[in-house]
Formats: sequence, structure tokens, C-alpha cells
Amino acid sequence: MATTQTPIDAAAQTDEAGPWRLPPGRNSSVLSSLLHYVRRLWRKPVGPIQHFEQLPRTYGNIVHLRFMGKSFIFVNDPDCIREILVTQAASFVKERTVRRFKILVGEGLITSEEPLHMRQRRIAAPAFHRQRIAAYADKIVGSAAAAGERIAPAKPFDMAAASMELSLEIVARTLFDTEVDADIRRIQDEVNAIMDLYNLFVAVPRIEWFLRLPIPGVMKFRRSKARLDAVVDRLIREHRAATTRGQADNGDLLSMLLSSRIEVLDASRNPTGESESMSDTQVRDEVLTIFLAGFETVANGLTWTWYLLSQNPEAESRLHAELDEVLGTGDARRLPTLADYPALRYTEQVFAESMRLYPPAWAMGRMNTSPVTLGPYRIPPGATFLFGQYLMSRNEEYFPDPLRFDPDRFTPEAKAARPKFTYFPFGGGSRQCIGESFAWMEGVLAIATLAQRWRFRYADPTPPVPQPRVTLRPRDPLHMIAEART
Repeated sequence: MATTQTPIDAAAQTDEAGPWRLPPGRNSSVLSSLLHYVRRLWRKPVGPIQHFEQLPRTYGNIVHLRFMGKSFIFVNDPDCIREILVTQAASFVKERTVRRFKILVGEGLITSEEPLHMRQRRIAAPAFHRQRIAAYADKIVGSAAAAGERIAPAKPFDMAAASMELSLEIVARTLFDTEVDADIRRIQDEVNAIMDLYNLFVAVPRIEWFLRLPIPGVMKFRRSKARLDAVVDRLIREHRAATTRGQADNGDLLSMLLSSRIEVLDASRNPTGESESMSDTQVRDEVLTIFLAGFETVANGLTWTWYLLSQNPEAESRLHAELDEVLGTGDARRLPTLADYPALRYTEQVFAESMRLYPPAWAMGRMNTSPVTLGPYRIPPGATFLFGQYLMSRNEEYFPDPLRFDPDRFTPEAKAARPKFTYFPFGGGSRQCIGESFAWMEGVLAIATLAQRWRFRYADPTPPVPQPRVTLRPRDPLHMIAEART
């Protein structure tokens, strides 16, 4: 396979502004790319995370690969990531894999482009206002406490499944103002079925052309998507009908999305100057996006937190000491409240360090629509830029001894000493996750509620293997044993 460190795109070496200068990397012809895949069939396959890890070791922190006629730029530098997400963000759009995600969840906040994205964000913002999400604290703690009651001591259980169950209950109560009933179970099942097909939709070229053909995987997707849309549409209709009957907003996110309105700035579309709300289709897309973001990401973050604490008894002891100090011990022990949240600093550091080592959203991508400059390189439009929270947050230049679990990496002083885009579990720039504050509160309060009562011991013979799909979840069940704290 040919390798080069010179500009690779021979068809366009320059434009009117000057020559292109591409990063070092590898140039693979279409034929050599196909041969590469054939050879991999006879060897143990290398996953995307392992592939990402190999590139900077070979070529440096900015790498160019020419593969199947396309340019890919792999970035592992915080200043360059800032350029992509903030400084030169207007030159980028979501890359192909994220745009394919539209097939699954529609035009939600994760997938939509400007100007639709900014409009949707302005409508949805009140649903995630600090005062609004603060009202969910009691629901989070109540759900976590109930999950703690269901744990049987000394009996192995799958922590990944238990964390998913807890997260599902919290999403049901905060997003829909309901308990985990048949409708919520149906949403969970159909989302899981669709997520299992994600790699197919990313890998198959022009998958959009085949959506109506009787292909087994595509047919399964169509059935799951239709059932999913039907359940969410029914929940939206019921919420709208309740509003029409004059019933009060119960504080759930769906009610807030339905009632949020913004002033429409385009006078040609809105000559009267009236405000505008989301259509039912737009609300459905946002509900599916919020469900996925709030369900999968926090559940995976909690799962990895319990595993890492089980492997690091000193950090676990410090966590328990903080909980005992803030929440009391013995008969004086009480459940956490929103008022305790600011005092649970080490608990938050534990959650942050867990998401450094195992970020639920493990990689991101963009495609440039105009020439961009990153450091000494000048890159023509049409390249796919890939950069990962997983790889960046394990960069030993910014996180010495990166595989060591150390929550003190996230003291205020330590965070201030690092560039911002060394750690970005919720993205960055104008597209930073709108629910970040909610996710932090949910994670910290859930950890505090369960850890004040239980300590968890890892029960499997080998370490868990992360599986990089839409989120970074354990590949297999993650078995743990609970021990009651006295």
C-alpha cells in the first residue's frame, strides 16, 4: 500500500489563493483499498478505536488518509479541534455518518444543519434552562433510590443493564412525565433495534437509495422506525390534547417543547411578526434525539463509573467519605437533594474522570465546504475531519499516565491548566449538547444516591471490552456484586 507525506489530491494541487498543503499520511488507491479489506478478512480485524490510536503514533496529531477516492483528516490536537468546532465552524457541516443518522432520528438537534439547527435550538432552549432542569432533581434521586432498593446483595447482576433501566426510568419521568410503561418499553426496544443497524447504515454507500427495497436489514429498520414513530406521535398528541383541555404543564420536557415559541425573524415567511412553535414532526425528531442522548449516554457513563470505582479503592473511599460528610451516616443518613449538588465536588470529579476514560460520545466528524487552514496545512473542500473524545482525552501530553484513573485531574485548578478541547464529552461550539447541565446533574445525583448505600465489586474474570457504536458501551454484560455499606 503506497504511503506518502506530500499533498495527495493530484487532481487539485492549488486554487486561486495558493497551493494546498495536506498533512502527512497514507494514499491508498481504490484497488489497494479493496486489497486491504480482503487481507483484513484473514486477520484479526482492527476496530475504529485501535485504528485511531495507531495513526498519531505513525504520522503525528494531524493525519491525512486518501481512501476509496476520499480524503480523511484525523485530528488529535485541541487547538485544531477548536478551529473546527468554533473558529472556522462556518466552513464545516456534519460529516456523512452523522448525516446518515438523520435516517434514524430525523432532523433533530444532533443532525440538523444551519439555519434550521439554530432555530430549533432557540425553541428547545427553555426546556433546558437551569431552573427547569433543577426541578428534575427529586425525580432523578427518587428513581436512583428505587433502583437501589431492587439490588440484591451478594448476587451478581449486569450493571450495564441496571444502569440502562435506571436511565430509562429517569428519561420517562423527566421527558414524558410518565413511568416506564408499555409505550416507554416499546421506544426502548425500537431504539435498540435501530441502533443495532447503525453500522450498516454508515458503511453501505448510498443506503438512501435502498430504503424501499426488500433487503432484510432495511426492512427491519423500516418496521422499527414505523413503530417508534407511531408511539412517539401518540404521546405528542396526548400532550397536545391535555394542553388544549387547559391542563397545567407538568414540568416534563415534552410539554416544554410543545409550548416553546420563538419570534420568526424572516419577514417574508412571517409578515405579521407572530411567534412560531415546532411542528409535531419536529417535536418527534427532538424527542427521539433527546431520548437517545439522555438514555444511552448517561447510562453508559454510569456503567463505566461503577466499573472504574471497583478497580480503584482509594478513589472509591474518597467518594464514600464525601457522601458521608454531605449526606450523613447511619440513622442520620438521608438522600441527596438539589441543594447538595454543589457540595458533591469529588463525586462530580469521579464522573468526569470516568467519561474521560470511556466517553459515551467517543468520536465526532465534520466535512469542510470551503478551504480551511489548520496549523501549517491548507486543506481543500470536501475532506472528512474525524476527531475523538476517546483519543484526545487519553493524550499523555495533557493527561500524564493517561490510563490511570485519577479524579483529581478535574479539580478547578487542573481543568484551568489544560486547553479546553482536551476534554469535551458533550461536544463544543454552537452545537454543544443542549442537555449537558442535565446530564451532569443526573450523573452526580445518581452516583451519590447509590454509592451512599452500596459498594460494587467487579465479578467477571476479564476486563470489559468497550464497543464503539453510536455510544461507547460495554460489548458484553458487565457483572458486579453489591455490598451494603453500614
